[in-house]
Amino acid sequence: MFRRHPGDGKALFLEYGLHRTPQKLAPTLQEEIDRIPSPSVVLLGYGLCGNGLVGLRAGEHKLVIPRVDDCISILLGSRQRYLEETSRQPGTYYLSKGWLERATDPLKEYQSYLQKYDPETARWLIDTQYGNYQRLLFVAAEEADFTGYGPYARRVAEFCGLEYQECMGVDTVVRSLLAQAVQPQPGPDFVVVPPGGVVEASVFLD
Repeated sequence: MFRRHPGDGKALFLEYGLHRTPQKLAPTLQEEIDRIPSPSVVLLGYGLCGNGLVGLRAGEHKLVIPRVDDCISILLGSRQRYLEETSRQPGTYYLSKGWLERATDPLKEYQSYLQKYDPETARWLIDTQYGNYQRLLFVAAEEADFTGYGPYARRVAEFCGLEYQECMGVDTVVRSLLAQAVQPQPGPDFVVVPPGGVVEASVFLD
């Protein structure tokens, strides 16, 4: 997702599946950025995301990106909180309302595999993909998410044999990102790529 400023100020939401194929993320974003007709501040609602943003060119624009490794940090409200959760349980699989509405999950994938394979093979494929996880953490954007989406998230955890936990997300990163549209400032929380610049993985490690 990114926001254009100045100009029409529109927000564009891209396909969730790009998170699962990082090699397609930068080219897709590049096409959209190159379509912006006048020099703008472009806010990217992504983290480094498996190096999916590496090589992205600013062109005549200025890019502002949260200085986080993964989009989960944006949902949780900070890179620090993400690191704390990772330290608490490295093998954590995250779900959110948005992911459940627009993307896939182990249970949906299993049901899809059953259309092609026998149950034993379908289960083996799921175990191969998700066997290293020990916990499923459902991150809610609002209280209603716990009742509206929590039960299904718990079903996914039980299906995979994972410990199930829930937590409330925080919109701190999103609000701070929107504020960057007025006067972009590089710092500990955001990467600012100037016109003519290219996104490099090293700037997320500073």
